[in-house]
Amino acid sequence: QVQLVESGGGLVQAGGSLRLSCAASGIIFSINAMGWYRQAPGKQREFVASITKVGNTNYANSVKGRFTISRDDAKNTVYLQMNSLKPEDTAVYYCTRIGYRDWGQGTQVTVSS
Repeated sequence: QVQLVESGGGLVQAGGSLRLSCAASGIIFSINAMGWYRQAPGKQREFVASITKVGNTNYANSVKGRFTISRDDAKNTVYLQMNSLKPEDTAVYYCTRIGYRDWGQGTQVTVSS
């Protein structure tokens, strides 16, 4: 049974930083590409960032240069370091295993202006 558990969300002022974590179980983590998506109120879920099993990364244009995705295969964990946060980054952030219908429960990120 696949489980993805996100943590690290919260309330932060614009310009601040947060680090999200996603702990995975029930999969062979090291062979999977992992990603982060987000969903703001009234909007569709959108891609934020992904990382392949060998560490190649991809980002949405809206977060390039501000967010960094990374992974620790020894801990079965993928991270999203978010810097220079903006109010428009406010959303529920979800972890996913790329190519599968596996999602975590989400963690709320709220950025105040």
